[in-house]
Amino acid sequence: MPRAGLTPDRITAAAADLADKVGFDNVSLSALARHFGVKDASLYSHVKNLQHLRTRLALLAGGEMIDRIAVAVAGRSGKEALAAFAGAYREYALQHPGRYAATQIRVDQSLVADSPALRRTAEITYGMLNAYGLEEPDLTDAVRLLRSTFHGYCALESTGGFGHPRAVQASWDKAIDALHVLLEHWPREEGESDD
Repeated sequence: MPRAGLTPDRITAAAADLADKVGFDNVSLSALARHFGVKDASLYSHVKNLQHLRTRLALLAGGEMIDRIAVAVAGRSGKEALAAFAGAYREYALQHPGRYAATQIRVDQSLVADSPALRRTAEITYGMLNAYGLEEPDLTDAVRLLRSTFHGYCALESTGGFGHPRAVQASWDKAIDALHVLLEHWPREEGESDD
């Protein structure tokens, strides 16, 4: 590919495609330079270093993922919204394993404080949970539970970790049913009310 037209966005998009092919941990500036037919040094005028590229990739993937989730949950609430949210999450994780892995890294909050994707993720996630009447600190606890459940399930599924003959989809559906029941009957701390 020609050198002309290199931009941070093009490099990040190429990194995302590469991550899905070879795995997030195998994305390197050298591999991207080869992809674009340039020397490694040519990329440094567009991205500071590998960590900067990984942060950009995490934000790109997070934005793509929350866009899918937003479409899925639009006009839904309660269990229907939870199932749509979870389904879109799982579909993205399985279709884009490298991009999804990027969404799981810890990024420097000072670099992403103004990220529209992160704000949108919080708005949609908390909006979906509002139907269950949760307030802080329960909202944070519920978000952590959902993320852990979805991530764990997707990680096991993507590596063939479910060996039992029961259909994986059937177990997923049962997990969503169980999460819905739990969210409806969330254990309140003493002194909290349901109003």
